[in-house]
Amino acid sequence: MSNSNLAVRTVIFSMLGNVALATIKFLAGIFGNSYALIADGIESVVDVFASVLVLLGLKYSARPADENHPYGHGKAEPLVTFLVVVFLVVSAGTIAWQAYQHIVTPHKLPKPFTLVVLAVIIIWKEISFQVVMARSKKLKSSSLKAEAWHHRSDAITSIAAFIGITIAIFGGEGFEVADDYAALLAVVFILFNCYKIFRPALSEVMDENNYEEMTAQIRQISLTVPGVKGTEKCFIRKAGMEYHVDLHALVDGELTVTKGHDISHQLKDKLCKVIPELGNVLIHIEPYEGNVN
Repeated sequence: MSNSNLAVRTVIFSMLGNVALATIKFLAGIFGNSYALIADGIESVVDVFASVLVLLGLKYSARPADENHPYGHGKAEPLVTFLVVVFLVVSAGTIAWQAYQHIVTPHKLPKPFTLVVLAVIIIWKEISFQVVMARSKKLKSSSLKAEAWHHRSDAITSIAAFIGITIAIFGGEGFEVADDYAALLAVVFILFNCYKIFRPALSEVMDENNYEEMTAQIRQISLTVPGVKGTEKCFIRKAGMEYHVDLHALVDGELTVTKGHDISHQLKDKLCKVIPELGNVLIHIEPYEGNVN
């Protein structure tokens, strides 16, 4: 199975789970008198739309390079991640406003069965987080990472709701608003996770060269290619699930242009074979003068 297909299947898994959970949360929240659960359901609905965006972004970013996009369409992935963050911020604002409205408006105590519902949701969401995060690391996908953190933020929201409902139920009359304050606490966690999703995507769009481990690996592989005496500049930028590399390779200055050209192709082929997630690799040949950076 290709990386793109695995990523798409992962998003569909998330989407179907969020549809089911949103339905369960809304029903449990309405019949169980819990706004924290309804707020949780709002976030799950937003997550469904966010998953649709991620799915579209993955499909578009997987398109091959063309005349107008020689480096492919991978940059679509972090752009979609930005949209997902916007969705999360809007949902956090909606939850905060509705929680405030419930705090200033008297309402009934939540019902005990809502705790059972939340316990099941928390377990499922943490499992979903672990599955999607593992695949995001495997595929080096920023949008899948955002998708994973959706599950974690949903789990945190549910934990806050669980705590708030527990306080309200055991505290009895006068503690009804604990459920609503739990929803406000969840908003803080959601916004914090928004930053954690946003920052790596911004780094990708701005072509930040912060891939020290891969740089070291590229330099080490380069030295195994016959004729390569060292490396100088090595710039890496990420686009979707691929990494594009600009590398300066040092060779004997007395070699012919043809021989230097052959070495550069051998080096490129070796790098792409050992590190399959590399996309475009540009090798610049430099004469070796005895000093290697």
